[in-house]
Parts: sequence; structure tokens; C-alpha cells
Amino acid sequence: VISINEKLKQLINSSPVMVFMKGTPESPECGFSRRMVELLFKHNVKFGYFNILADKVVRERLKEYSNWKTYPQLYVEGKLIGGLDIALELDSQGEFVPLVEKYIQ
Repeated sequence: VISINEKLKQLINSSPVMVFMKGTPESPECGFSRRMVELLFKHNVKFGYFNILADKVVRERLKEYSNWKTYPQLYVEGKLIGGLDIALELDSQGEFVPLVEKYIQ
């Protein structure tokens, strides 16, 4: 049996670019998650995702683990980048692509 923190760490590292979101990339269940996915699609970034609506424990505990209270949450190589506002700001400043360019297909 693994601890919740170990499970969160495994989920975060299950893909080099990982999004914890409401819904799925094909069917986002909130506007912020939809816009995060659109940003990743715009740059052809290969990413994994976890639907936080499907697991209440992950949804609640990840907020504590990451010290980030909102979703979506974007991780690159296991490191929290932030939410949609941060990702959009990085993109507008030309700093998003360098962050994910290894994972652009």
C-alpha cells in the first residue's frame, strides 16, 4: 500500500508534461481546464492528464501537496509550473515554449 503522497508523486511523474484538470482534454469540464488544454494543443505539446473530478482524495490532497489551491495544475518534469494564469503569462512572454519544447511533437 502506497501513501497518498507517493501516489501523487507517481501521478505527477507519470508524464513529462502533466495536467491535473477537470474533465479530459477531449471534454474539459471547466473553462480554465479547456484553455489550458488549448494552450498545450496550440504548441503541439505531448502531455498526460488526470481528471481530478474522478478522484476526490487526489483532488483534495494535491492542493496541499503542491501548495496550489486551484485547478488546472501544470507540471513539467515533476515540477509545478502553476495554473492557467501562469501558463498564459509564460506564453505571452515567450517563455512557455522553451519550458516544454522537448515535448513538442
